[in-house]
Amino acid sequence: MTYHPPTPEPRRPDQAYPPADGLGTVPDWLRQPAVAAEPDRSGRWRIRLSHHSGRLIGGVAALLVLAFFGLVVTGGYLGVQRWAATPTAYPTISQPVGEQVLSSASPPPAAGAFDGTPAAHFPEGAAGIALPAAKRTGPFTEKQVAAALTKVRKALVTSRLDRRFITSKDPDRLLRQFAPDARADLREDFTSDAFATYATRLAPGARITTDQPRVKGRISYRATKDAQGIRILEITSNFVWAYAFRTSGGLPGDGVVVVHDTVVWSVPHPGDVRSGSNGLWIEKSDSYGSNIDCAAFDKGLLDVGSPTFGGPEDPDPDAVFDPDRTLDVPDTC
Repeated sequence: MTYHPPTPEPRRPDQAYPPADGLGTVPDWLRQPAVAAEPDRSGRWRIRLSHHSGRLIGGVAALLVLAFFGLVVTGGYLGVQRWAATPTAYPTISQPVGEQVLSSASPPPAAGAFDGTPAAHFPEGAAGIALPAAKRTGPFTEKQVAAALTKVRKALVTSRLDRRFITSKDPDRLLRQFAPDARADLREDFTSDAFATYATRLAPGARITTDQPRVKGRISYRATKDAQGIRILEITSNFVWAYAFRTSGGLPGDGVVVVHDTVVWSVPHPGDVRSGSNGLWIEKSDSYGSNIDCAAFDKGLLDVGSPTFGGPEDPDPDAVFDPDRTLDVPDTC
């Protein structure tokens, strides 16, 4: 499991949204791809709260390890759930202020790759992206709020669920949904791994099943102002995306890759910006992945890793599937 660092608040000059050169701004870390690291096979499935050497001391510890792997072999994911019958509470996020709604669509009958995992109970695909009721908020009318929420939902579907997009090298299918002045900076993200905090691209050779990804999370919104005093409708999305990859593994969840992201989108009030800046923007984003191929993920690409099922240091075997789990997690790749 690894994560991409959060983006800082964007910087814009006083006269325009974004600067008058039409390109917008992007934090320095987005322009610097993360240094690739060799995969740590011990960290690809469950959240690791701390790094450890893997060296066990004494015969008692060895017996505990043998007992644990016995559970994994005989019970797989479900065996680990039973072993962790009394989980330790894990850190969760602070809910944003404003209108919001949690995914509530009825999940399909559990089948195939998601059996035995919490994702089996998530809605399929876009059904998991529920929009809160649009209400007049600050200077934004109900109609403007509804239009902004629709833009965000469409961008989420394209960036995380659209198979034509996630298997393509061309980002235009997503970029054209943003304000014209925002597109140059976003296109730059796709020259490194920075896009992975808000979009999915499959690694070469990665094979997903015909199952639709399972989705759970929420969207909230509020009216606020940016640092330059421009009135914006700020929309926060927080979702867990579970993808089913083809794998030779035989245990429940072997082919399930999880991505958890939080994205802060914004739509400026049309009376405060020029036409090129009117539309959808990304203010900041953050994400982590689990059960991933670390070498691919270091490039921002998604593929299934060699499954592992954690150990005694894991507070809860289901934590990575919880959209309320904090994104402030250690990088174990």
